[in-house]
Amino acid sequence: MAPRAGLTTDRLVRAGAELADEVGFAEVTVSALARRFDVKVASLYSHVKNSHDLKTRIALLALAELADRGSAALAGRAGKDALTAFANVYRDYAREHPGRYASTQYRLDPEAAAASAGGRHAQMTRAILRGYDLAEPDQTHAVRLLGSVFHGYVSLELAGGFSHSAPDSQESWSWALDRLDALLRTWSAP
Repeated sequence: MAPRAGLTTDRLVRAGAELADEVGFAEVTVSALARRFDVKVASLYSHVKNSHDLKTRIALLALAELADRGSAALAGRAGKDALTAFANVYRDYAREHPGRYASTQYRLDPEAAAASAGGRHAQMTRAILRGYDLAEPDQTHAVRLLGSVFHGYVSLELAGGFSHSAPDSQESWSWALDRLDALLRTWSAP
């Protein structure tokens, strides 16, 4: 079987990201991607080194997509409005792209992490927190708290953890964001 014309690293990574959304990030391999394109695995190795390289590239793509969405959502917003918009970016992205979202938790080597959009996520979170006037180390604690709450809630929700009881998950999400805002306001109080 001859490799098909038009295969590029970008096309393969995007197809891998789509595959992750369909079957789960853990199931993405070079072999699965080769089957998708109906080519031999060896024909993909000129574009990606191995499954780890493919997963790293999917994670980098997802982090960049999330950062772009976050940046657009934060434009012109501050305080609770910014906090809510940013949180909703994560939740919406996870719902639309569950495999890609899962890839954002993939452990990157230091070089890949430094080149990733991960730093943009931290900068945006710190920009939101400037509205709450938190000094260090509280600001770093708050960055970690927000990331933990967003990821934890979204992960449990995606797994169906909130679908068996009232109130509706959206109501709890709004409640949690209201409480985070209140906590951050109290935390920054003199």
